Amino acid sequence: MSANEPGPIISSAHLADGASPALSELEFSLTLAANAYQKWIVRCAAAAGQQLSPLEVLVLHSVRHRDRPKRFMDLMLVLHVEDAHLVNYAVRKLSNAGLVETSRVGKEKVIAVTQAGIAFCDAYRAIREKVLVGDVKASLSEETLSQTAEKLRMLSGDYNQAARAAATL
Repeated sequence: MSANEPGPIISSAHLADGASPALSELEFSLTLAANAYQKWIVRCAAAAGQQLSPLEVLVLHSVRHRDRPKRFMDLMLVLHVEDAHLVNYAVRKLSNAGLVETSRVGKEKVIAVTQAGIAFCDAYRAIREKVLVGDVKASLSEETLSQTAEKLRMLSGDYNQAARAAATL
């Protein structure tokens, strides 16, 4: 790369100065994408009629998935949230809003979506289809989106392993 060519778009030159400058570029892109995604889901939820945090939106969609009640611990596992109090607070807020209801099956807490929760998810989906899906499909094929999702899931495994290793240092 010549002095006139722009380098990779990064946020931390001291990290890009290592063995993998491209990883720093990817990490900055992940930061931008994660923040944009969280902003999007909060604004879409507001347009659908609810003031919810990103985690609350994700919990609600996870509870609605396949229209079957979910065990509390399964929500934590699927969303990869280690702090139970974060998910518990989200469930409590969703319950207070009438979007989910909780019960016990033995000792396990189970969360189910309510009719109001279903209506919210349907409104969210309609807004998503109207303002997001068309633009994404215009620039990325379904195959490309699926391949990117697979690579991000694999990368999340690398970061999880690195986090475990860092915890032992």
